Amino acid sequence: MRARIYGAWGSGAGCWGTTWRCEGMSTDLSLVDGEPTKSEALGPPAAFPVDAELLDAYSRAVSGVVELAAPAVVSVEVQHRRRGGAGGGSGFVFTPDGFILTNSHVAHGASKTEIAFADGRRLRAELVGDDPDTDLAVLRVDASSLLAVPLGDSGALRVGQVVIAIGNPLGFQSTVTAGVVSALGRSFRSVSGRLIDNVIQTDAALNPGNSGGPLLDSRGNVIGVNTAVILPAQGICFAVAVNTVKLVVGHLIAHGHVRRARIGVGGQNVSLPRLAVRAHRLMQPSGVLITTVETGSPADRAGLQPGDIVVAFDGQPVHGIDDLHRLLTGERIGATTTVAAVRKAERLELPITATESAKPKP
Repeated sequence: MRARIYGAWGSGAGCWGTTWRCEGMSTDLSLVDGEPTKSEALGPPAAFPVDAELLDAYSRAVSGVVELAAPAVVSVEVQHRRRGGAGGGSGFVFTPDGFILTNSHVAHGASKTEIAFADGRRLRAELVGDDPDTDLAVLRVDASSLLAVPLGDSGALRVGQVVIAIGNPLGFQSTVTAGVVSALGRSFRSVSGRLIDNVIQTDAALNPGNSGGPLLDSRGNVIGVNTAVILPAQGICFAVAVNTVKLVVGHLIAHGHVRRARIGVGGQNVSLPRLAVRAHRLMQPSGVLITTVETGSPADRAGLQPGDIVVAFDGQPVHGIDDLHRLLTGERIGATTTVAAVRKAERLELPITATESAKPKP
C-alpha cells in the first residue's frame, strides 16, 4: 500500500482514503514498506496567494484610514465638582475651526474639560451643547486649521461592511480596532430614558474610554459615534448613526440643546382591550396610559385626564411612550394638532398645542 503525505497550510490534518495532509510539511513524501522517501517539492496551495492579497488589501484599507483619521481623534479629559474626581473619553474634530464631537455622558456636567491631541497639544474646551437623549455633545477649542474627519452617510451602510474604531480605551491613546457592521436599525435606550433610533451594532472591540470616538468606513468617513458596550457580552457594541449626529449637531451649535416638544403627561405602556380596538377601529393593540397630568400643561388645557389611553398624535398611531417621544419633535412646538385618547368606551379627539421641553440641566 502507498500513501502520500502532502504539505498543508490549514488548521489541522485530514485524511481522504489513502491520502494524508499533515500540517507543516513542505515536501512530498512516499511511504515504501513503512519508510518515507523524499519525492518532489511542493509549493503552497493555489488559494494561498489570493488569501494573501485579500489580507494585504484589508490591512492597507485599515492602515490607510488610521493614517488619515487618527490625527483628528482626541482624548477628552473632564473634572466634576458634583461627582468628584476626573473622568474622560474620546472625541474627534469634525470642523477645522475647533468643533469636537463626543458623548453627552462624557462631557455633561463637567466643571473643566481639556482636550489632548495626538500631536501632544493640550487645550481647554468649552461645552457648546449636549443632548442626553442621543448621548451626543459638541465641544469647542480655540484653534484653527485643525485636521478634521468628514461625516459620511450611515444610510448607505450594509451589514457585513468593514468598520474601524479609533479611541482611547482604558487610557490607552490612539487605539485602533476593526470589525464589521453586525446589524443596523437597532434601538438603544439613553440615560434620559428615550430610545436612540437607528443605532449601528458592530463587533469592533470597544472598551470604556472609547466613548465618543469615531466609527469609520473604509474610506475614512465617520459613519457613527461610539456610545456603548454591553459589558457581559463580547463583540456587541453600539454607535449613534452619523445621519442622526448631523441633525443633532445643528441644534446643539444653534441652541446649545435639541429643541423637543412636550405635552406634560406621565404614562406607561398598556395593552388595549380587544373590544376597544374593534369598536374604535384602532391600528394598534396598545397605547399610553396617562398616569399624571401636569397642571397648566398642554395636556391639561386639552382636557386629558389620568386614566385616558393615548392612541394617536397628529393622526399617527401611538403604540407606546417611545412612539409619543418620536412624534414630539421641535417642529411640533407651538403647532396645534390633535391627540386621540380612549376614555372608558369613548374615543376622544382633542386639540392640543405642544410647548418646548426644558433645557437639560448642566
